[in-house]
Amino acid sequence: MSTHGLTGTDVPTLDDDPFGHRILTDPYDFHARLRDAGPVVRLPRYGVYAMGRYEHVHASLQDWKTFVSSRGAGLTDFKREKPWRPPSLLLEADPPDHTVVRQAMGSVISPRTVRELKPVFRPKAEALADRLVERGAFDAVTDLAEVYPLQVFPDAVGLPQEGRDALLRYGALAFNAFGPHNDLLDAALATAGPVQQWIADSCRRESLAPGGFGARLWEAADRGEISHEQAPLLVRSLLSAGVDTTVYGITNMMYAFASHPEQWERLHRAPSRAKFAFDEALRFESPVQTFFRTTAYDTEVAGVPIPEGSKVLLFLGSANRDPRHWGEAGDRFDIAHRAAGHVAFGMGVHQCVGQPIARLEAELVLSALAERIRGIELDGVPRPKLNNTIKGWASIPVRVTPA
Repeated sequence: MSTHGLTGTDVPTLDDDPFGHRILTDPYDFHARLRDAGPVVRLPRYGVYAMGRYEHVHASLQDWKTFVSSRGAGLTDFKREKPWRPPSLLLEADPPDHTVVRQAMGSVISPRTVRELKPVFRPKAEALADRLVERGAFDAVTDLAEVYPLQVFPDAVGLPQEGRDALLRYGALAFNAFGPHNDLLDAALATAGPVQQWIADSCRRESLAPGGFGARLWEAADRGEISHEQAPLLVRSLLSAGVDTTVYGITNMMYAFASHPEQWERLHRAPSRAKFAFDEALRFESPVQTFFRTTAYDTEVAGVPIPEGSKVLLFLGSANRDPRHWGEAGDRFDIAHRAAGHVAFGMGVHQCVGQPIARLEAELVLSALAERIRGIELDGVPRPKLNNTIKGWASIPVRVTPA
């Protein structure tokens, strides 16, 4: 592993493995030590710098000229190593190249198109909520979080009906690949071949239903807004950005409520607060915990010099609980908390382009449940799902009391 640029002796050092199972399962003690160690910390195990405080994570996410994405949003430096797939035109590119494709995607996922989806998505959220309430006990992951987004989002994209379960396996692969080559990436790669082929096939023009997001991206290529070579890569970006983060966001939200039943009671009394509750859940337990950037030139953060070509690991999940920004409430889940400004969806030009749809899905399914359920509690021991980049759960058994 390269240790390029890590020659300073005055930068605090932590020997922890942020991609080890213990920290991936429960990262919050490590986050506190990372923040307390300093604004910039060295992680010699991977030869990288790290930031965990809100102020510096937020600023670095916005400073795309210094902290570039085009050299990879993961540990691999595309200037020195070959990426495992063609780089994402959105996540792994910088302006001006990024600007062109971002505008094309923004015209497809616009406030108008999201409004048009609401009457389509709402009945499915309400029908699912009815079924779950009738059961009384269910798994908030496998019966809810992995069900609803895969019911509605692939239809909006216009994906083929067959094989949609590949979306979750592809997401696991894509997000594990941002980290080191460890056991988690090996497990994802073991089944990668058929998954990657299904994704590639599904991004072709002839595979996509007319009128969906995918077809509209191909139409943008016909108009010359993007190239025909870029169109399938942008459809692919939709698939990795529009499914897993939403699944994990709903998962973590339900875990937060099941662990804090008094907060559910407050939401039940005011279901219209669902969208604000989702934001607080994103802040409290961020689905995307980390992303890398690479320094484009020698720079300095809070007086700490960082040489050109250094990989910098930004801890979004840590920034979203930093008491220097959020006060003592940072470690508490409270739906009355003002969570605006959290970095769970990133920040700046690389902020998640699919977040309006994720917000719509979460708001609809959460408000439908809040209207029908008076109380919620854990009904067993939740089981974590480990991934190098995103934090979530494989199983959350819950029991609910109907309204």
